[in-house]
Amino acid sequence: MLVVLFILVLLLGFGVILWVLKPTKPEADVQRHLQVIGGIYATLDSEGNTILRRESLSSIPWLNDVLEHIPGSQQLRLLITQAGTRWTLATLIFGSLTAAAATGWIVSFLVPALFLDLVFGAAVGFVPYGYLLLKRSVRFNRFDALLPEAIDLMSRALKAGHAVTSAIEMVAQEIAEPVSGEFRIVFEQQNLGLPIREAMMNLASRVPLADVRFLATAILVQKETGGNLAEVLDKTAALMRERIRLKGQLKIYTAQGRLTGWLLCTMPFIIFSLISLVNFNYEKRLWTDPIGLHVVYAGLVMMAIGVLTIRRIIDIKV
Repeated sequence: MLVVLFILVLLLGFGVILWVLKPTKPEADVQRHLQVIGGIYATLDSEGNTILRRESLSSIPWLNDVLEHIPGSQQLRLLITQAGTRWTLATLIFGSLTAAAATGWIVSFLVPALFLDLVFGAAVGFVPYGYLLLKRSVRFNRFDALLPEAIDLMSRALKAGHAVTSAIEMVAQEIAEPVSGEFRIVFEQQNLGLPIREAMMNLASRVPLADVRFLATAILVQKETGGNLAEVLDKTAALMRERIRLKGQLKIYTAQGRLTGWLLCTMPFIIFSLISLVNFNYEKRLWTDPIGLHVVYAGLVMMAIGVLTIRRIIDIKV
């Protein structure tokens, strides 16, 4: 018990220190601007060939080399960027491993079953990734809702005689986050020498939404073949608003299925926790008896199958 209390106090102390040392908003804006610029400039190798500088995964050189050889590290770094957080890959990985190990160790005192300890540890270790996935989803939904307004602004700017790059700059200045931040990156990239094609492709990579791909395709086609880009953007904005309307209707139609899925996922754990608080020994046979362990394993597998089935039913593409 003293060890657990010591760990909690230690984590609380680290949390307070990180919160106190957190950079201010102007410092964070300057740092983000420098990161954007640093990702554009090129370096020269020993033979004089121009190579693009790769984004660092950690501020520690040897740790950065280790992380670059981990499979999926670039995908995790892209997830952090898409979620709009300032985490580093090293913080994500080692924080998850520490949380998983600590949870498995604490649960082993309550539930002396290795498989269940690993399941609880893995579940807690996945929490940071789940947080990033949830934040990315919220950010993408916000981006999707604001994109038609941004395209309308670009269309009006083009009709007024501005160039495409000037229209992108207006979006970066006038539209709310996260659209302004992403378009600011596009403007700064092409302003520092990156071709508009690569800048738009980077935008489509950071924000892999269908509407963003439509916008990038429209701009690139107009750059190569010409045409009335303002009219194309007007039609694109109208199409996006129609898609948003259909998505809203589908959310209403699938609300019952989503609520059912959440209830089926959470109610067994809630009931198990409540019964354990009232009488801890009542469910003790579930992890002390071999038959009870088999029942728990079978229940977890069936719950996973049910969750995946419900998700496939309510996941309707527009």
